[in-house]
Amino acid sequence: MSRDVSDRFRQAVYAQETDEVPICLLTVTHEDLEEPIYISSDPTTRLSDEPLVYGTESRGEQYIFLPFEFTIPDDKSDSAPRVQLTMENIDRTLVALLRSFSTPPSVKMEVILASDPDLVEITVPVLQMADATFNDHTISSTTVADQLINEPHPAGQFTPGSFPGLF
Repeated sequence: MSRDVSDRFRQAVYAQETDEVPICLLTVTHEDLEEPIYISSDPTTRLSDEPLVYGTESRGEQYIFLPFEFTIPDDKSDSAPRVQLTMENIDRTLVALLRSFSTPPSVKMEVILASDPDLVEITVPVLQMADATFNDHTISSTTVADQLINEPHPAGQFTPGSFPGLF
């Protein structure tokens, strides 16, 4: 499956050297949160002076910079999309927040270029946090597609025993 991305993004990815910076944006939602958590992989601009906060502004939302690594899922049709996230455990409140959830939070992942933060180049369908591990320095999480999405359709077979009116 191919991804529809801009020519600028394609040139930046294939170039040996480029001034373009790809940025990953995460939007974490959960029914226990009053508002979503917006996280950016790049300190693109200064968002506030007191306290000093860097991040990325995209489509009217401010994404707070939190260093993390990620993998973009494969486009294989035979396996569910999986994203591995590893972020710095710089603030223990994030661990406490993750432990407080009784159901998995949803994570939306988008990739943009710093030169045009309002144009989303890659969008990964909303994924569910499957697991999270913590240590003194990092938080690692695996996010996967909702299992309902991966169920075969139609679920049943149209046989004379199941649907006698059809035969």
